Amino acid sequence: MAGGAAALALALLYLAPRDPFGGEPHAVARIEAAKAPEPPAAPAAAQAPQSASQEPKADATAAQMFEEAAGVKVTRRGGEGGTARIIHVEPASGVRLPAAPDRRVTEKGPHGQLPKIGPDGARPMDVYARPFVTSTALAPGAPRLALIIGGLGLNAGSTMQAVDQLPDEVTLAFAPYGADVDRLAQQARARGHETLLQAPMEPFDYPHNNPGPHTLTTAAPDGGSDDLRWLMSRFTGYAGVMNHLGGRFSADESAMSGALGEIAQRGLFYVDDGASPQSRAGDVARAIGAPFAQVDVNLDEGGRTEPLEAALARLETLARGKGAAIGFANATPAAVARIARFARDLERRGIALAPVSATLATRGAGAAQGRK
Repeated sequence: MAGGAAALALALLYLAPRDPFGGEPHAVARIEAAKAPEPPAAPAAAQAPQSASQEPKADATAAQMFEEAAGVKVTRRGGEGGTARIIHVEPASGVRLPAAPDRRVTEKGPHGQLPKIGPDGARPMDVYARPFVTSTALAPGAPRLALIIGGLGLNAGSTMQAVDQLPDEVTLAFAPYGADVDRLAQQARARGHETLLQAPMEPFDYPHNNPGPHTLTTAAPDGGSDDLRWLMSRFTGYAGVMNHLGGRFSADESAMSGALGEIAQRGLFYVDDGASPQSRAGDVARAIGAPFAQVDVNLDEGGRTEPLEAALARLETLARGKGAAIGFANATPAAVARIARFARDLERRGIALAPVSATLATRGAGAAQGRK
């Protein structure tokens, strides 16, 4: 009972309670995998029992037919004689991210594997970032719009719904507390999603509002470095770190300098969720030269100050006016469904959907073109 209550409490901290569908029309549809066509019947003369050496070939043919029919890749586990299969769903965009962890940018820490800058200068933020590839249908220099969905990794079902529903270009931020967070984050990367670590930080009403174990606090005796390393070791393959809460922590210049210094020294970028007007993250990042981005529109505010539709429209207007904009929302079913529709329609309206890493130099380097 105690463990279940703790897990529920952590999930509620990342996903604020609200109408699960936010007033949006919704429907539930059952999606079934396409069945592979039946192989043609063999001629009567070939009906003799197959030898053991023939079975793998027939099995491989069946797997190939299933791949063609269902649009997936089937891989045998345990060698040709095994029976287990792993189904790898290819990214819809065709953009494949490298497997994590990459040894060049990984080191063993006191709590597990940690990111680092490699001997050759390779940074995790570059190795693990999703390439920004735009459609040839878009004009060169089209506005960029990045979307981050957070609070993932706490529940496998809701996490995979977000992974599957959202376009690959949407960046996914994972909480550090899920029992299976590393596997879920790797599945997100396998589908083409860039990932972030959501680091819990001290809010103004802490400890009454406690984000969870190893929260970064202003009073930590070591500046919070050990807690930060614990958080960073929960999973691998993320390109950057994003705050969860942290009004008091981000307002403390000394605390932010310590955290952003270590994040940058480990070759990661930092994203401020834009929720706290008192945040000094941007000033600190500029002072120490840390790669940084800030959310322009916190879409979760839609439930209190403006409808989600209006928040998305405001985000799009900002992207057109500034050349780039970032929106953030937690992974509620209604938000994921609506944001997925919004994201898929951006290209038609002349806007490039970009991973958040592509907004770190939003007014600078261009993207590769050629997809579609």
